[in-house]
Amino acid sequence: MVTHDAAHDQHAQAPSGWLRAYVFSVDHKVIGLQYLMTSMLFLLAGFGLMLLMRWQLAFPGQPIPIIGKLLSPSLAPNGVMTGEFYNALGAMHGTIMVFLGIVPLAVGAFGNYVLPLQIGAPDMAFPRLNMMSYWLYLPGGLLMLSSFILPGGAAQSGWTSYPPLSIINPGQTVWLLAMVIIITSSLLGAINFLVTTLNMRARGMSLWRMPVFVWAQLVTSVLLLLAFPPLEAAAVLQFMDRVAGTSFYIPSDLVVLGLRHRASGGGQPLLWQHLFWFLAHPEVYVLVLPPMGIVAEIMAANTRKPLHGYKTIVLGMISVGVMSFVVWAHHMFISGMSPILSNFFLVTTMIISVPSVAILTCLIYSLRGGSIRFTTPMLFALAFLPMFGIGGLTGLPLGLTATDIYLHDTYYVIGHFHYVVVTGSIIGLMAGVYHWFPKWFGRKMDDRLGRIHFWGTLLSMNGVFFPMFIMGMAGVSRRLWDPTAQAHNLTTQHLNVVSTASAYLLLLFQAPFIYNFFHSIFKGQKSEENPWQATTLEWACPSPPPHGNFEKPPCVYREPYDYSPRGCERDYIPQNVEAA
Repeated sequence: MVTHDAAHDQHAQAPSGWLRAYVFSVDHKVIGLQYLMTSMLFLLAGFGLMLLMRWQLAFPGQPIPIIGKLLSPSLAPNGVMTGEFYNALGAMHGTIMVFLGIVPLAVGAFGNYVLPLQIGAPDMAFPRLNMMSYWLYLPGGLLMLSSFILPGGAAQSGWTSYPPLSIINPGQTVWLLAMVIIITSSLLGAINFLVTTLNMRARGMSLWRMPVFVWAQLVTSVLLLLAFPPLEAAAVLQFMDRVAGTSFYIPSDLVVLGLRHRASGGGQPLLWQHLFWFLAHPEVYVLVLPPMGIVAEIMAANTRKPLHGYKTIVLGMISVGVMSFVVWAHHMFISGMSPILSNFFLVTTMIISVPSVAILTCLIYSLRGGSIRFTTPMLFALAFLPMFGIGGLTGLPLGLTATDIYLHDTYYVIGHFHYVVVTGSIIGLMAGVYHWFPKWFGRKMDDRLGRIHFWGTLLSMNGVFFPMFIMGMAGVSRRLWDPTAQAHNLTTQHLNVVSTASAYLLLLFQAPFIYNFFHSIFKGQKSEENPWQATTLEWACPSPPPHGNFEKPPCVYREPYDYSPRGCERDYIPQNVEAA
């Protein structure tokens, strides 16, 4: 542990100057807050694009109120959205929410700020690499957004960017360049998280004494490190197809508008699908595991008892991580793969649900016999359990070839995916914001506004996404600019109106959160060092923590969740308190 103590000495000196302290900072806490603010702005931008799409779906052919008049006639003549603009909104909504919103919030923000504190480290292992990761993420995100105003407009081929459509359509070149930059940023972060977790733990912090949140970030980092390089390579190949005349993905004799495509050769469009989904399915667990870790931390602190099945949860996360690399082709059942291959991926997809169910069961069973505190973060954590459960269960029919063939291109898929990453992941991340806000800013968020935000968000999210299951089972395609163009969709068109109204309500209920967040930074009730009486190490340093985090290197003497121990006056013993 000489290395750990020496690391504390190296980080004892605070940076001087405003730019070094707040802009080009190497402090993991400042970088975590930079990720927090930036990713929430991107989430808001991605949400705004979805609101425009929802208007078109509910009221096709009707002018968009207020904003429609401000849009270019090429995007919305007389305020009515064109099909090309709708496609661009869909592609950019998915890209922004996944790659610029949820992943940077879950990993870049929470991981950066909380992980070093929970393992008792003074900073990340590579602070400059950490800073570089953020300063690649921000320009990459701005480049992605800027495509709306560049010649050719934004990408229009969906967030999956399937060729040959993505090679023919305008706007895709900037999307590919931005993705390469964003992926590079994520890889730098993943390396840093792995090295930090394995080498910078405090004295006594064995692997089995690490909090669940740290385990979640560790597994997530491995997923990012192994899954992102194939997509980065795939993006470079697609970029070459677009600008250098290669044909990695362009089949021979491809005809576009009656003419043979100039670069048509012996390429294989399915190669992209394999490379994309090899990343994208582990990516789902990148979106889910950190919120699971957050929910576990909050549930332990608010039930005042140890987590049920701590090792089962950790082993479940590791199993999910390993299995996530052998299920990707269940997204491609309708691509014409052989029955033998599809049966293999059917079986692996069913198997991966076992550790996921085990984790969820442990979290639910942790509630049994607990002295539950219904705080705002606990409400969000409790809501995560059934919402993620719905997302997981509705995924099972998509893992079975027979049902997937019918449901694959319908709104059912949209409903399932959003129950996993919105009512699941984002609800979990919201819980984390309320839970660690006192640590970040030394003040608490207002509880009454938090409860308004919680109930409004939960109800309106379900209003947005639940009707999609019904529409999907009725056969409504998820790729239509105008749902009323097909007669069989008319019977469920009223559900599009319900979904759209709920989306605008969801926007309305974010207002209390935004006000509460920024008002509480400056005017919120001052918080003590450990307001939740929690046991993990981040609550053993001041709020907010100073540069270097701890006054002296902490030592760990016990498991992470020693709540309600027998024979103890208090109902918790922090990890850094030595046994009496």
